[in-house]
Amino acid sequence: MTSDRRLFLQFLAASPLVAAAAWAQQTAAPAAAADILTLMDFEEAARRVLSPAHWGYMASGVDDDLTVKRNREGFTRFALRPRRLVDVSQIDTSIDVFGSTWAAPIFLCPVGGHRMFHPEGELAVARAARAKNIVQVLSTATSTPVEDVGRALGTAPWYQLYMPNAWDSTERLVKRVEMAGCPVLVWTIDLLGGRNLETAERARRVDKGACTSCHSNARGGRTLAELTMLNGLEPAMNPPAATWDYVERLKKLTRMKLVLKGIETREDARLAREHGVDGIVVSNHGGRALDTNRSTIEALSEVIDGAGSGLPVFIDGGFRRGTDIVKALAMGARAVGIGRPYVWGLGAFGQQGVERVLDILRAELQLTMRQCGAPSIARITRAMVAVA
Repeated sequence: MTSDRRLFLQFLAASPLVAAAAWAQQTAAPAAAADILTLMDFEEAARRVLSPAHWGYMASGVDDDLTVKRNREGFTRFALRPRRLVDVSQIDTSIDVFGSTWAAPIFLCPVGGHRMFHPEGELAVARAARAKNIVQVLSTATSTPVEDVGRALGTAPWYQLYMPNAWDSTERLVKRVEMAGCPVLVWTIDLLGGRNLETAERARRVDKGACTSCHSNARGGRTLAELTMLNGLEPAMNPPAATWDYVERLKKLTRMKLVLKGIETREDARLAREHGVDGIVVSNHGGRALDTNRSTIEALSEVIDGAGSGLPVFIDGGFRRGTDIVKALAMGARAVGIGRPYVWGLGAFGQQGVERVLDILRAELQLTMRQCGAPSIARITRAMVAVA
C-alpha cells in the first residue's frame, strides 16, 4: 500500500498539470505597469480590476463576436518579407499628417466613457498621449469635456463625431468642437444602422455591483442627453437617413479636416474621395458594428485602391504587435489606431498603463523595422508584405 502511494505521488509530481498549477500560484498579478511585457498581458490585468459590466462593454463585439476575433486572425493571412544588410543603426518612426509631425504612426482611437475604466478617465489618457507625443481621438461619448481634455493634452485632440439626429444639434456640437481648436473631425459612419451588443448585455446582467456609486449608466452619465458633449442637444445619435450629401453639409459647416471612419470597401473609398473628404479610417468599429465581416487588414488594400493617391488612409482593428503595424504600413496605411489595448492599460494602471502600452508598441515597431531593413517609415514598402 505504501509502495502504491509512493508511486502515485511520484506520478503527480511529474504531471504537467501539477507543474502548471504550481506555476500559476507563483505568478502574481503585475504590481506596476513597468512589469508588463506585451499588450496582451494588459488584458488580464484590466480584467482583474474592472467590473463585469464595464469589462463587457469594452471587450465585446456584436452578435457572436466573430468580427472581433477576425480582426486578430486577419494578420496571420499576411507575412513579412524582410530585407537584409541595410543600415538600421538609426530608426526614424516619425510621419507627417496634415502638416503635423507625429512621433510614430500610431494614434489612440475614440472610446466612450473612459471613467468606466479609471477615475481620471480621458484626462489620464491625454496626459499619456502628451508624454509620448501621440494623437488622441476623443469620442463624442467622452466622460470629460473636450476643452478639459485639450488642456491635459497640451493641444486640442482630434474629435470623433457621433452625429446627432437633429441637424441643428450637429451644427452646435461641431461649432463647439471647432472653437475648442480641434483640427480634425472624424465622423463615424458605421453605426447608422444600429447594432446588437449581446455579450455586453449579458455581462451587465450578471454584474452585482452598485453602478450608481460612480454613475448611473454604462457611459458614465445619468442619461444619453447628459453626456458631457451632448448636454442640451438632441440626445438621439447616428441618423439612419444620412447619405453622402451629409459629407458636403459637414464640409460647408466647418474648417476642420474631415475624416470618415468606418470605410471597408473600394466603392465607398471612391465615393469618399469624390466627395472631397480629407482622410479615411478603415474600421469595423472594433467588431462592434457588424458581425461576420472581414478583418480591417483584409479590407485595407481595396480601400486604398479606391481612395487613390493623395488621400491618406488610416486603419484600426485588432492591432497588438509592432509586426501588425508594419504590415499595415507596407500595404499603404498612413497610421494605425489602437483602442482596447490602451483602455486595458488605463483600467489596470491609469496614465502609467497607457504610457507603457505606447512604449511597448513603439519598441516593437522599431524592432520590426530593423529586422525588415526599414530605417524609416518611408522605407516600409509593399514589397515587404506577402499573402501568407
